[in-house]
Amino acid sequence: MKIENIELRRVHIPLVRPFRTSFGTSIAREITIVRVKTADAEGWAECAADTRPLYSSEFLDGSDLVIRDHLIPRLQALGDRLTAERVAGALEPVKGHTMSKAVLETAILDAQLKETGVSFGGYLGAVHDTVPAGVSVGIMDSIDELLEAVAGYLEEGYLRIKLKIEPGWDLEPVRAVRERFGDELLLQVDANTAYTLADARHLARLDPFDLLLMEQPLTEDDLLGHAHLARRITTPICLDESIESARDAATAITLGACSIINVKPSRVGGYLEARRIHDVAAAHGVPVWCGGMLETGIGRAANVALAGLPNFVLPGDTSASNRYYAEDLTAPFVLENGHLRVPTGPGIGVEVLPDVLAGVTASVTEIRF
Repeated sequence: MKIENIELRRVHIPLVRPFRTSFGTSIAREITIVRVKTADAEGWAECAADTRPLYSSEFLDGSDLVIRDHLIPRLQALGDRLTAERVAGALEPVKGHTMSKAVLETAILDAQLKETGVSFGGYLGAVHDTVPAGVSVGIMDSIDELLEAVAGYLEEGYLRIKLKIEPGWDLEPVRAVRERFGDELLLQVDANTAYTLADARHLARLDPFDLLLMEQPLTEDDLLGHAHLARRITTPICLDESIESARDAATAITLGACSIINVKPSRVGGYLEARRIHDVAAAHGVPVWCGGMLETGIGRAANVALAGLPNFVLPGDTSASNRYYAEDLTAPFVLENGHLRVPTGPGIGVEVLPDVLAGVTASVTEIRF
């Protein structure tokens, strides 16, 4: 595939409401959108890195620099031999920077599939036309505010509620939601590494609430700690930040550090590695679900396609567009009986809205091949 140029476009998009986790509070998303242009197609992807290195060591300004000065030159060296399947191997000498690698691989894959008329879902192996949608509920200022938010999401049709937790905001919000909405509600929690193994006795107090899972309670590099915690609580442990590759997934499963995996393509280097994690987990009988990084419709389209694979058996954080944005960069994703439809058009299957994109663009950098 011959690439003519790659464009890095920085955009600023306000969130419809603040989103608070144990890392901090976001009121807007600042994103680098990558466009890959060939003679016959345009490929699009968005970088999931935040402006600050809090969720991971990557951050947006650093990602732009790595993409421009270290990753793209390695892709240029491939010339006409460049394909999405060769991106990971070409970029492997650059250590880490999985989100930066992921956005390039995804944009190139989008362009490649558009040239051949194949959808993301068809390429990855999706077996479902729609996928069940859950919603992630941030940390609130009060229990009343939380209950009102959860009620609203359930009224919209979301099939699963995920509560962000941290020390001091865990037992009471979970108890309140369970008591208000009953035992049939699919409910899980996400700690984003906010606890230590010393908190095991406290975390065990969440067991009576019959949660689907407890996501990433300990730091990402503490697989043994998660394995110890899994033996001390009955709530299933799900790993997120700890899993950056299929090898990580196999190691965590073998150690007993998790019984569920949250697959975030941007965190693991792209959708090809995400598919390998899906396959490894399936081979071990471990279910997976698709996590979210407050994506616009560009990233959401590809995530929904991935969530159509057979071992994605739990509702993901593939929420509708209006969960985060009053106006999306693509036609909005809309809930249909608690599900999102898997796009069937070539590539990611959605078109970027040029007027909306132009209205939120802060800067554009073009790199010619």
